[in-house]
Amino acid sequence: MKITEFMKSKKGASGIGTLIVFIAMVLVAAVAASVLINTSGFLQQKAATTGKESTEQVASGLQIIQVMGKVNNAADNIEYITLIVTPNAGSSSIDLSQATLMLTDGNKKVVKKYDLDNHDAFDFSKGSLFTGDSWGLISSEATEFGIKEIQDADESCDASTPVINKGDVVAITIKNPAAGGLTLDQRTPVSGTFEPEFGAPGVISFTTPATYLADGVVELQ
Repeated sequence: MKITEFMKSKKGASGIGTLIVFIAMVLVAAVAASVLINTSGFLQQKAATTGKESTEQVASGLQIIQVMGKVNNAADNIEYITLIVTPNAGSSSIDLSQATLMLTDGNKKVVKKYDLDNHDAFDFSKGSLFTGDSWGLISSEATEFGIKEIQDADESCDASTPVINKGDVVAITIKNPAAGGLTLDQRTPVSGTFEPEFGAPGVISFTTPATYLADGVVELQ
């Protein structure tokens, strides 16, 4: 039998059964395509969010420009410590109410945060750090640090929302009480960090001077 005659004698499948199979195949393909599209969209969104958070984590952070101390009346200990702080270049806005200051003298460690409920720890006299009662405005509470604006063009930093962003410079001050505080007599090594909510922390590392003057101000770092 010739091949052409053999092929002519065969009939293709047709009818409702074939139609059902065809529709089922189309539906399966549509469902699979929908799942793939939804999954790819979710992964794209997740990747974008992760990339943004990673960028913020890497680029954001605090830079400590200077660390100063105010000596007590007895000239045997540092009564106040002040950090001059600014955000890193390219940093996102940083909420100082979520930051944590940690210091240690090798024997004792203190951890301090900003108290949003106590506006006495915010110095409203914006500008030069050492005018007026800038040191005394800081609360003596052991777990608290105070904030003073030095440079804040957009006025983003205030007592209830202490947020700093590009170009802002603030002073972070803690009181170091004679009883219960760090022992910061002469030639004492001190280390610590100023940890923001996210991003790189500001690193603190200094050794106190060999001599003190009563009520004097010393540069520590």
